Amino acid sequence: MNLQNAQVQPKEENLLDIEPQAFSKQSHQFWTIQITGWLGYFLVVFIAIIRPQFDDPNFDLTRQLINLFAETFSGFCLSYLQWQLIQRVVHLPLNKMLIISFTSSAVLGLLYNVIKLSCYKVIVYQQQWNEAWDMLEFGGWLLFSLSTMFVWTSIFFIMLYNHKLQKEHAQLLRAQTLATDAQLQMLRYQLNPHFMFNTMNAISTLIYKHENDKANEMLDKLCEFFRYSLDFKAKSKTSLKKELDLLALYLSIEKVRFGDRLNVEMVIKDEAMNCQVPNMLLQPLVENAIKYAIEPIKEGGMITIKAYCLAQRLNVQVIDNGQGIQKSKQQGFGIGISNTKARLDAMFNGDYEINLLTHEDKGVSVNISMPIET
Repeated sequence: MNLQNAQVQPKEENLLDIEPQAFSKQSHQFWTIQITGWLGYFLVVFIAIIRPQFDDPNFDLTRQLINLFAETFSGFCLSYLQWQLIQRVVHLPLNKMLIISFTSSAVLGLLYNVIKLSCYKVIVYQQQWNEAWDMLEFGGWLLFSLSTMFVWTSIFFIMLYNHKLQKEHAQLLRAQTLATDAQLQMLRYQLNPHFMFNTMNAISTLIYKHENDKANEMLDKLCEFFRYSLDFKAKSKTSLKKELDLLALYLSIEKVRFGDRLNVEMVIKDEAMNCQVPNMLLQPLVENAIKYAIEPIKEGGMITIKAYCLAQRLNVQVIDNGQGIQKSKQQGFGIGISNTKARLDAMFNGDYEINLLTHEDKGVSVNISMPIET
C-alpha cells in the first residue's frame, strides 16, 4: 500500500501544477495581444488621420502625437479594466455573462469617447475639456469608440474560448493516457498469476520427482525474476533491451527445469534495442513456445527470437522448431496471444499486426509488427 501511494503521489503533484502553468500562459497571451493591439491602433490612427495633415500650415505634429499617445494609453487602460471584468464574470451563465460584458463595454466605450474628445480639445486646441462640444461631433467619435471597445471585448472572448478548448483537449489527452496506462497495467497483472501457476507447478513436479536441488534453484531464480520485475511495476512499457533482460531471467528459470533440452537463439539488431514495447511482451510468447515446442519433445528444441527495424516499424518474431500446433490445441495459446494483442492495441491504438503462423512439422512463428517508439 505504501508503495502504491509513493507511485501515485507524483502524478497528483503534476496535476496540481497544471492550473498555475495555464494561468501564466493565458496572462502572457493577454499582454502580447494587448500591447501589440494598441501599438497597431497607434500606427493606424497616425497613418490614416495624422499623416494626411502634414501639408496643413496650421498643423502641430507634437501636439497631435501627444494627443494620440494619451488616446492610446487611455484605451489601453480601459481595455485592461474590461479584461479584468470579463475574467470575473466568465463563469456566470452565458446570457448573464454576455449582458454584463457588453454593457460594460458600452459604458467603457462612452467613457473612452469622453476622454478622447476631452484630450483633443485640451491638447490640440488648448481649450477647456468640455468647450464647444456638439452632438454631431460627439456622436461621430462615439461610434468609433464603442466599436473599439466591442472589438476588444470580442478578442478577449475568443482568447478565453480558445484557452478553454486547449485546456479541455489537454485534459482529454491526460484522461486517455491514464486510461491506456491503467489498461496496460491490468493486462500485465493478468499475466502474473498465469506465469506463477505454471512455474509453481513445475517446481512441485521437481519436488515430486525428488529433484530438490533443481527445485530450490528454480525457486531462487523465480524470486530473482519477481524482484527484478518489481522495479518496473509502475511502467506499462519498457525498452526492448530491458524486456530482453527480464526474458533472460525467465529463461534461466526454465533452463533449470529443461536443461540442455531448451536452446534459445537471439538475433537482435542494435537499432531495435531502444524501441519501446509493452512490458512483458515476450515472456508469454516464449512460455507458449516452451509449452508446445520444448516440453512435448524428449530431445527438446530451439526457440529463436528476432527483432529488427524495417520501414519505420519494429518487427519481433518468436520462432520454435517444434511439431506445430494442432487445431485441437490452438486454444492453449489463449491468454498469451490474446493478452499480447490487447496490450499492443492499448499502446498503439490498433496500429500493429500480430500473426501466428503454423507449419506442419516445422513449428510455430509469432510475428509482431508495431510502430517504432523510442
